[in-house]
Amino acid sequence: MVDFSLEPKQIELQEKVRDFAQRELVPNARKYDESAEFPWDIVKKAYAEGLMNGPIPVEYGGHGHNIFESALASEELGAGCVGIGICMDANTLALTPLLLGASEEQKKRFFGQIVESQGVAAYALTEPNAGSDVAGIRSTAILHGDKYILNGHKRFITNGAVSEFITVFAMVDPQKGARSLSAFVVPTKSPGVKIVSNLKKMGQRASVQTEFIFEDVEVPKENLVGGEGQGFILAMKTFERTRTGVAALSVGNARAAYETAKEWAKNRIQFGKPITANQGVSFMLADMATEVEAARLVTWYSAWAYDHGQKSKNLLSAMAKMYASDVAMKVTTDAVQVMAGEGYSTDYLVEKMMRDAKLCQIYEGTNQVQRLVIGKGILR
Repeated sequence: MVDFSLEPKQIELQEKVRDFAQRELVPNARKYDESAEFPWDIVKKAYAEGLMNGPIPVEYGGHGHNIFESALASEELGAGCVGIGICMDANTLALTPLLLGASEEQKKRFFGQIVESQGVAAYALTEPNAGSDVAGIRSTAILHGDKYILNGHKRFITNGAVSEFITVFAMVDPQKGARSLSAFVVPTKSPGVKIVSNLKKMGQRASVQTEFIFEDVEVPKENLVGGEGQGFILAMKTFERTRTGVAALSVGNARAAYETAKEWAKNRIQFGKPITANQGVSFMLADMATEVEAARLVTWYSAWAYDHGQKSKNLLSAMAKMYASDVAMKVTTDAVQVMAGEGYSTDYLVEKMMRDAKLCQIYEGTNQVQRLVIGKGILR
């Protein structure tokens, strides 16, 4: 029997994150959007309140949340501020390859380091000429004795400049190309790790995206995750888990924009009546409400499919990420339109929500790439 009700512990988690987001993220959203600084104070509070590293198993210092529970948390973070929320969720992205492929010793060592330092990690896959085309990666990590020598150029690395370590993907044998792609844990302060710049962005400005150059960085053999040549599989399986989180952030962002526009419109009097009395506005709000609900349902279904080991989990995570982020872009844009000049001004957060929504259509695979994944899946 289909049942959409949440379990008591899920409701408790949802309410806990919602309270945190409304208390810490919403009042500081504009501040960090304008300063474009990493919100360390909020991340430290999230650690103190047990809201970081949710999907990491309890034995490694996390909270053991499944993907559905993680999605519930991410929606509330997205409703508070996507830029700050992704600072927290991107840490999970960086740790997921370790969760999937690291040895017991590596998990204890690296998860323990992050939890003890109350820090964040970064995920370095994208390069100047290799975004969604993972097979186009050119970074190399060549084995010399008991160390790999890492050279390469990575771009758009979320949390990069503030991270404890970076999960870096590089080829161990350039002649084999993507078949030799491998994952490594690289301490950010290692000699040869150079920050080129931090990206100036249209939205999600609280989140720091960094450009790195790796020049003859020595990486111990024991920092190889999952074995040589396992990088492509680890990267794809990571996105299979984390794309649902992007979808949930998008749902939260769309929900907050819709609710803001609805409440504003109910109190906006024109020609002697609230503008919601006009069919043109009420129909827009009706579409927005419907789209948010639909996006949430496909996100929940995607999370459920992953947690239950369904064969369709990769297809559904691509659908959820694509649809929910497209909905967020449309709903936030419509929220600005409903609120007109007020929505376009910085007096309200809906203009920021619209700017934040755009990046969710881009990272973790553009929505055009998601459509390729879906197309292949349904036609296979």
